[in-house]
Amino acid sequence: MSDHALVIGEALMDVVIRRDGTSTEHPGGSPANVAIGLARLGRQAELLAWIGLDDHGRLIREHLESAGVTLVRGSESAIHTPVATAVLDDTGAADYDFDLTWAVSPNAAPTRKPLVVHTGSLGAILPPGGNDVLTLLEGFRSTATITYDPNVRPSLMGNPITAAAQIDRVVAVADIVKVSDQDLQWLRANEPINAQVRRWLQMGPSIVVVTRGAEGASAFLKDARRIDVTAAKVEVVDTVGAGDAFMAGLIDGLWSQGCLGAATRDDLDTVSTDIVTYVLARCVGIATITVSRAGASAPTRAELGETALS
Repeated sequence: MSDHALVIGEALMDVVIRRDGTSTEHPGGSPANVAIGLARLGRQAELLAWIGLDDHGRLIREHLESAGVTLVRGSESAIHTPVATAVLDDTGAADYDFDLTWAVSPNAAPTRKPLVVHTGSLGAILPPGGNDVLTLLEGFRSTATITYDPNVRPSLMGNPITAAAQIDRVVAVADIVKVSDQDLQWLRANEPINAQVRRWLQMGPSIVVVTRGAEGASAFLKDARRIDVTAAKVEVVDTVGAGDAFMAGLIDGLWSQGCLGAATRDDLDTVSTDIVTYVLARCVGIATITVSRAGASAPTRAELGETALS
């Protein structure tokens, strides 16, 4: 069995402007953060991205390599490296503005067959690369679990109706979907969250996890079970990367429970409540640690008090 994860999507340079007027610059991008989160938890992860050979691209490549993430061949084919500017409000929540392009190199190929393939955010739907990502996911379904986080970015995804239709196409090939309550409210403001989740479950996924910020998270399963976990109170430094750390924890947690790989697809429909509760609570804990410090810094397995993977 493969011990390898492939993440497909954007890596970019994050410029964070804080409420006191100071700013910092560091590598980011939701899929890149998920790949790094997996590596920090001891998993072997490759990232298929779209960056340039400029200074920002160099910094991103070095950041990924230092975290233990391998950049897939062809990922450095962009004319220039994308940039995202996040402006934090008084609560630490971020409002984003993006300068980026997204494509998939025709020469891109992971070094090994992955056990799990994750995609999310802009890389899953932004043209021209979005269609290529969907094709890749369909190809990997025969051997890998497919995970997806829409990670909505309204400033780039345009009309919610159009974005929702594009997102639904990816949901339909995914086994596990993680989405925030705010994302669902933006996508279909007039449709209750529970109704949106039920519709997604009918389209294909076995599990849809809805995160609710400081309130915790809920997992919805195909057999109509709902499992809720609350979050501990913590002083929020910023929320950048918290959802990505949660997503990495979700993949890693189900991986540790033997729930990933195409051979386990049918088993996901009936995964035990105990397993889901444990994994969900751990994910909430990972996100709580992440929001308590700056810079999208996901915790390591050692910081969670767990033994490193052999």
